[in-house]
Amino acid sequence: MTVPATLDTVAVIGNGLIGHGMAQTFAAAGQQVVMIGRNDDSLAAALDKIAKSLAQFEAHGLLTAQEAKAALARIRISTKLEDAAPAQLVCEALPANKALQDEIYGKLDAICAPPAVFASGSGQPASDLVGNVKHRGRVVAAHFWYPPQLIPLVEVCAGPETDPDVAPWVCDALRAAGKEPVIIDKEIPGFLGNRFQYAILREAWALWAEGVASAEAIDAVVKASIGRRLAITGPIESADAGGLDTLHAYGVYLIPHLHAGDQPAQSVTDLVEQGHRGLPSGKGIYDWSKRDGAALLAEREEELFRHLARDKAKRD
Repeated sequence: MTVPATLDTVAVIGNGLIGHGMAQTFAAAGQQVVMIGRNDDSLAAALDKIAKSLAQFEAHGLLTAQEAKAALARIRISTKLEDAAPAQLVCEALPANKALQDEIYGKLDAICAPPAVFASGSGQPASDLVGNVKHRGRVVAAHFWYPPQLIPLVEVCAGPETDPDVAPWVCDALRAAGKEPVIIDKEIPGFLGNRFQYAILREAWALWAEGVASAEAIDAVVKASIGRRLAITGPIESADAGGLDTLHAYGVYLIPHLHAGDQPAQSVTDLVEQGHRGLPSGKGIYDWSKRDGAALLAEREEELFRHLARDKAKRD
């Protein structure tokens, strides 16, 4: 398979939490973007979110007013899958629904002539998405993290039938759009980031459920220790820097005591089954009626913008 010689048009399939962030990312990098969704109302709402997000980038000095205006102008919305036809890169941001994905990928395979590349951002391995695809060599996973316009990581993972040139081509396109792609050499559920995230979450939920510590204490320990350090040194770097022999010796002692259950803690399952969804419903492990969830999310967003500003300063 030959990858596209140039990239000037990106189609984003889906306009939800991930899709509209993908569209903003590529539009801000100078690409023409067609964002394809199910209905005009949801697409208009997504476009409004992008406009507000671009205004935030402008307020933080990451885009000029002209650049923000130009980025928004590059995004076209559509409810017709056929409008993906001119794109050299098609980014899928659908719900993880195999029947829906099989249907959409089959249609896209007929609509978009090779060498257009299909990159899935839904967190599914490429091999799960090619059931209805004839040109399977062009399908690759490109897992964006939420929110895509603020988190630089994209996990890129080829499937067993993906052409060898596709993942590097996608990585080049992502770098040109200001992202930090990481190649994953072997398909594995959750890729890398979610495996790390859920390893911590499983331990945190279990410790809370067993009454070892309060939710507040558990969160404080992470935020005031490894949460600060991991932004600079990853886990393997940290272990090497601290002395591999020392960390290994402590691992021999501690790892047998870590939780290894194959399901979330039962107390968490009970909360979910009772309809407690956390911040969206007002109650989860925390009682959000007593906390300012909006302020917490705003603080997190500000920190992500500070990271982006530091990233930009390093590039400049």
